[in-house]
Amino acid sequence: MAGTERKRVAKRTTKPPVRLLSGGNPQIAKGYGNEPVRAYLDAIPDWKRAVAERLDALIERTVPQVTKAVKWNTPLYGLEGNGWFMGYHMITKYVKVSFFNGAALKPMPPVESKQPKVRYLHIHEHDVIDEKQLAQWIAQAAAMPGERM
Repeated sequence: MAGTERKRVAKRTTKPPVRLLSGGNPQIAKGYGNEPVRAYLDAIPDWKRAVAERLDALIERTVPQVTKAVKWNTPLYGLEGNGWFMGYHMITKYVKVSFFNGAALKPMPPVESKQPKVRYLHIHEHDVIDEKQLAQWIAQAAAMPGERM
């Protein structure tokens, strides 16, 4: 009987492995706060994890009052009462950083979107990340009205 009880407890505390979607993007349940974002970061494979962790840390340093969530298998960053200003997700060959009001940033992030206001930065495996420019974009984006999602 005691052995059966231990097995039941183990089953209740063991989390199933995170499913990776196309491009290695982790499938994480919708959630708010640091915990779901941490689960997302922990599930990212290979070199993309280091890039995403650098992004997360840079966002926290640049916008200390940032709020976080995971929606649609994408970490989102915003400010309480002001909406979401950016997010990122994994694509097969790069990390796609999305600035939801990116067309208003100076200079604009380099990659266009089908949505006129949105701009992207694609970070490939061997790219050198210009953290100074990225921090400027993050600060500018956080100062603008965000998106309600």
